[in-house]
Formats: sequence, structure tokens, C-alpha cells
Amino acid sequence: MKIFLLAFFLSIISLGYSQEITQNIRGKIVDADTKMPLIGCTIKLLNTAAVFYGTTTNLTGDFTLKNIPIGKHELAFNYTGYTPTVRTVTLNSGKESILIIELEESSFVGSEIEVVGAKKGEVINEMATVSAQSFTIEETNRYAGSRGDPARMMSNYAGAQGADDSRNDIVVRGNSPLGVLYKIEGVDIPNPNHFAIAGSAGGPVAILNNKFLSNSDFFMSAFPAEYGNSMAGVFDINLRNGNNSIHEFSGQFGFLGTEFQVEGPLSANSKASYLIGGRYSTLTMMKKIGVTIGTDAVPLYGDGAFKFNFPLKKGGDISFFGIGGASEIEILISDQEEPAQDAFGDQDRDQYFGSQMYFTGISLTKPINQKTFIKSTIAYGRENQHTNHEYILRDLNPDSTWNYKAAPFTMMGYQYLINKVSAYTSVTRKINSKHLIKAGINLDAYTFNMQDSIRNDISDSTSAFKARWDYKSVNPDLLLQAFVQWRYKITPSLVLNAGLHSQYFSLSNSVSPIEPRVGLKYNLNEKSVLAGGVGMHSQTQPMYIYTYHQIDPITGDKVYHNIDMDFSRSIHTVLSYATSIKNSLKFKTEVYYQHLYNIPVETTSSSFSLVNQGSGFSRFFPNDLQNTGTGQNYGIEFTLQKFFNKSFFFLTTVSLYNSKYRGSDGVLRDTDFNGNYIVNGLVGKEFILGKKKNKKLGFGGKITFAGGKRYGYVDTVATNELKEIVFLDEGYNTQRFREYFRLDFKVNYTLNAAKVTHEFGLDLVNVFNTPNILGLTYVPNETNPSEPYQFRNQLGLLPLFYYKIEFKLNKRSRGLQE
Repeated sequence: MKIFLLAFFLSIISLGYSQEITQNIRGKIVDADTKMPLIGCTIKLLNTAAVFYGTTTNLTGDFTLKNIPIGKHELAFNYTGYTPTVRTVTLNSGKESILIIELEESSFVGSEIEVVGAKKGEVINEMATVSAQSFTIEETNRYAGSRGDPARMMSNYAGAQGADDSRNDIVVRGNSPLGVLYKIEGVDIPNPNHFAIAGSAGGPVAILNNKFLSNSDFFMSAFPAEYGNSMAGVFDINLRNGNNSIHEFSGQFGFLGTEFQVEGPLSANSKASYLIGGRYSTLTMMKKIGVTIGTDAVPLYGDGAFKFNFPLKKGGDISFFGIGGASEIEILISDQEEPAQDAFGDQDRDQYFGSQMYFTGISLTKPINQKTFIKSTIAYGRENQHTNHEYILRDLNPDSTWNYKAAPFTMMGYQYLINKVSAYTSVTRKINSKHLIKAGINLDAYTFNMQDSIRNDISDSTSAFKARWDYKSVNPDLLLQAFVQWRYKITPSLVLNAGLHSQYFSLSNSVSPIEPRVGLKYNLNEKSVLAGGVGMHSQTQPMYIYTYHQIDPITGDKVYHNIDMDFSRSIHTVLSYATSIKNSLKFKTEVYYQHLYNIPVETTSSSFSLVNQGSGFSRFFPNDLQNTGTGQNYGIEFTLQKFFNKSFFFLTTVSLYNSKYRGSDGVLRDTDFNGNYIVNGLVGKEFILGKKKNKKLGFGGKITFAGGKRYGYVDTVATNELKEIVFLDEGYNTQRFREYFRLDFKVNYTLNAAKVTHEFGLDLVNVFNTPNILGLTYVPNETNPSEPYQFRNQLGLLPLFYYKIEFKLNKRSRGLQE
């Protein structure tokens, strides 16, 4: 509270300043391939007619543009022998803008090169040919309904869809969310979300705070050879460096958390920097004032991140970084007086659940010379999920109140702990301006401690417990990946990207020796690009499935039926066409086909397949799996996007697709994620206000219309016996819920004082409180045992508010003044 009072006091003083409000733009410019600093590169503001603003980079590739009026600007970057580029920057008074610009060397010199417009939407990884999307921090903040979450932001793009309003799982082109991978500094990280269920890639609240992120990439299909162990999508996350010139503070109070962030130089005479921040849940406060958040449970969580960056002489740096978070929730029905729907819990038990995720490491990036660049990372990751369920024996009274028959008693509990040590090294070698080769290796060493037990009869307090998981690693299990990729600029208009990936997992002794990846991009003219890509991909199964066991009734030994599961595999093919209608308006379409094979299914004839798992809060318990399942995803996508280079943006996407699979019974069915169509529309507009143009009012909206979820006929006998929804094989996924519809709206107001920026925002998710159906949930029904279930809706209207403040803590460090 003292911090916020101090910030408010400073802002009041700052409002009295009468001079024009300005801010600085700083950054570094390097070669996109070798990361060598580019000395003498020119930087110029394009949209300032009255005053010329320009500069050049110094001996370390750094530049500073001082006293630039706040607002939106376009910067042009030019360097002899390199392709010019333009970058849009938004300046606020409370925080300097710091850029890292990577220029690509022109492969064909001799013809004059002009800056014809900004490279909008281009991904950072130049070896990505198709199905790749870059995202920025501004985008995660701007899109209505995205909640500052990169995963939810990506669900706005063609081919991606959220699986559940209460979670940020991503369904990419009909694939299971299990196939989505997160990477930081070249290393795979544990699920970066709070309340993460074992084996999943999503959760209700992201641990990844967008304020710590730099520009990053998301790949949806046929991704480059350096990315492995994924069949659906890859988040390649970049953590930004702190300000190495001045100390800055950012604080935020809102529905999703109360947070702070500080950054600045480590010393007055050094370019080393720090970035530290943390967040704690404020949802308990929302609960007390009666705001419905979709559940009677109160989620508690906290997270944080840090990065210390130490620049090296002649380019490169060493970084020490980390992210982590912990969460706890108690979903209690034992204090209910009347039936109530809960977005997370089952209706026959109290649930106590918690999860933790921690990831830290040290990374070296270093240009060896003008042609060679290396990157190495060593990291440690830890994830833990634990729960305890207390069974509630109750039935309904005639007046529709609950009659509790006995005290709660423990019915099951588990704890899954996974530790992982990772090492990554890659070498990039620019042979010449046409040829580039990158090769690397990634090693993950896992240790497991997985414990789980449940009563033989979960409704009987005298029943004995049986173990379903009792596995502790004796030696680390290794996941080894290696890759090599080659970029060849055949002509000024034609670029070939080719590579090989391989991986080996020691726990199951699985090997994928050669996974070829090929992409070809052809510039039809200055505005239009035709591209195609083909790739073979594989991935491990959720780790806890390998160690599920049964007890041999004769010997009493543990039998791990799934320990030797092979990789799931797929082959992706994509054809893409994109054209720039204007500098800020782009149309893109992609058509794709994915063949899935080697998918785990049950050895006995059934409809089960791992392609249907990975969303929601439930685990699954397949007794005996074999890699004989198949599947296919195919579709076409359309995107029309106006980038936010001035005061207005929109994004319209249409995805038409089909997602099918075959279980061990050989029947071709729709997958759980086969909605067939998704239509998204986003729009945003900003208005500059005030005589000094220091105020900004922004509006944004999003509309989503999609096909309903699939489901089948309930096996009422098995459901009543197991106290959870069980579907019949016959007719599975032949039924579907009604269409999904949601409208979101966002408004924010920004005030720039002399040295302080205030921002107030309100994000209304599901404005019309549309009752979209999530699925079926088990509910005991003694009066009608043939229907022991009810429909469970997704989240209703969810108002998310926030207040953010940014300001400088002191004057510029003397040693860094230019």
C-alpha cells in the first residue's frame, strides 16, 4: 500500500509539468544469424516531419534516441548490405522503450534496396517457412479476452482454439493440447501454469507473466528441425532483459493478481541489468464482494520471475534467469446446503489440490567471429501436483436440500514429482550470404517420484487402499534430441529451409532416428509470398502414464503395462499464400493435412485414444496401451489482419477443419476436439486525448463462433459404479453440444504524466453471459439412477479489472549516458 501511495503522490507532482512529455528509445542492432553487433547502422523516425530524430549505433551496436515525444512511432533501420526494416514503437512516459533489432544480410548485392514498409507479423526464427506466428507484449495486452496470457492470445489466430474457458489449453488444428510445447532459451520447460494437472500443457492462470516476455514465436505445423518432442505446436518464449540504464518500477492491482516489477542497471558503470517481479492472487477479494468467478472455490496462487543479464565484450551475454509459481485450491461441497454447479469440482467429494512449477538456468550467447554464433543453456526444472479427495455421502431431501449421511473420509490421493536437468547447445555458421547452417543438441535428464492410492470401494470408509502409482527413479531417464538445419537463399525470391531432427527416450527405449523437415518460400512479387512445408514429428507421452501399474494377482509384483510405449508420430504438410494489400493490411490462407500414427490406444477393442486427452482437470487410467492408433487432421484457414501501426486494428480468421481418429476397435470417429469450424473477429481502436496528447482511451472487442464439443452416450452402470462419467464405445462422439458463442469487450484509459504512466482497464469476458456447454459431470441421482449426470457450463460473465502504474526510480546511471 505504501508503494501505491508513493506512486500516486509522484504522479500528482508530475501532472504539474507543462513541458512536452518525452521518453527515450534505446536498443541494440545485431546480425540476425551471428548476433554480431552492427556498427554504424542508421536509425531514423519516419513520422516526424517537424523535427528530425536519428542516430547511429556505436561500437557495441547500441543506440539511443533521446527526448522523443510519447505516442506511436515508426523507426527505420538501415545498414549497408542488409535488408532494411521498419519497427513500430509505442512510447509511454513511465518506461523507456528498449529494442533488440536483428537485421538479415542481403544475399544478392548490386541492386538498390529500399524500405517499402514494415515487416509486419514476421516470425523471429527465419527458418520457419509456414504456420508460424510472432506475438508481442503489446498484443497480449491489447486483445480483448486474452487476460495478458500468451496462450489465450494465440487462440485468436487461425487454426488455434481454447479447449475450455476456465483454462488456457490450446487445440491446434484439431490436435490434443498435449502436443503443445513451451521452450525458454532453447530448453523445454514444465507446464508454465497454475493448477496444472499431470500430463497437461495448460491451466486456469498462466505463470508466464507477459511483462517479463520479449517478442516470441508460436509454431503450429511443420516447424523447423530444431523443435522436437511436439506434434501440435511450440511456444518459443524469449525473456526480456531489464533496463541497463535507469531503475524502473511497474505495479499492478487487478482481478488476476497484485504484482510488482523492478528493473535497472546492476551498477553505475556497467551495462549489466536485473529484472525481478512477483504476483499474488487477489481473487479472494473478489469472492468477498460477491463477484462470480465460476466456482465457489477460492484459488490461491503466487508466481515470480527474474533475469540477470551480463553483456560480454565483442557481443553476446550471459544470463541467469528463472520463473516459478505455486497454487492451492479447496473445492468443497460438504458445506453446501442446496445443489450448486461448480466449474471445477465433482459433486461427490471435497477436493484439496495444489501444484508447483519452478524453472531456472544460465544461458550463454556468444558470436565467435563474423560467421559463427553459439548458444548454450543449462537449466533445472521441477513440477509437482498433489491432491486429496474426501468422499461425501449425501442425497437430496424432498425440499431440494442436501441430506448428509456420514462424515467425509479420504477416498484417494496422489503426488507426482518430476525433476529435470537440461542442457542445450547450438552452433550457427553463416557460410556466406546465401548459406546458413545451424546444428545443436538438447539433453533432458528426468527423475520421477509418483505416488497414488485409492480405496477399493471409494464409497466405503472401511475399504482398503490400493496403489495405482508407486514409482521412484533409481537412475535418471534421458531424452536426447539432436538437429541440423540449412537455409539456402537460391535466388532473391526463393528460399529453401531443410533439416533433420532425431530423438531418443531411455525410459521406453524409444528412438526416432530421422525426422526430415523441408520448407520452401517463393516471393511472387514485392507483396505476395507462396510457401510450402513438410515435416515428420514425434513426441513422448505424458510422463505419469508410463509408470501406471497393476499388481500381479499371483506374484504380487508391480506390472508396468505402459512403460515401453513408443513415441506418437505425425507427418505434416502445409501450403500457404500471403499477400500484403497495404503496408498494414495482410491476407493469408493455409491449407494443411496431418497424418497421425503410432498413437497409444488400448490393447482391447475400444474407442479410447490418446488423441482425445489433454484438456480439463481429469487424469486418465489406461491399463494397457499399444501404439497402433491413427488419426488425421485437415483443413483450410483464412486470415485478414490490419496491424496496429496507427490507431486502429482488426483481425478476422476463419478455420474450417476435420479431425478424425481410429481406436483399437478400428472405427473412424470424430476426435473430442473436432468442432469443424472456428470464426474469430477482433477489433481495437485508440483515441489520443488532451492538449499535450498525453491521454489515451482504447476500446477492443472480440467475437468467437465455433462448433460445439463432441460427446457420446453415457454408460450409466459404469458411471454409477466408478462415480465418474464413462461413455459407451458405441456411438462415441456422435453427439455434440450446441454451438459455442462468446463476445468479449475491453476498455482501457492511459494517462502519461511527466515521468509516470497510469493505466486503468476493464476486460469483460463473455459479455452476454452465454451458457456455453463444457461437458457432462457426474452427479449422484438416487431418484433416477439412469441419469447420474448433468450438463456443466463454461464460465459466464467474468469482469477483469486492473490498475497499472509505471515510473522511473532514479536518474540515468552516469556510466551509461551517451
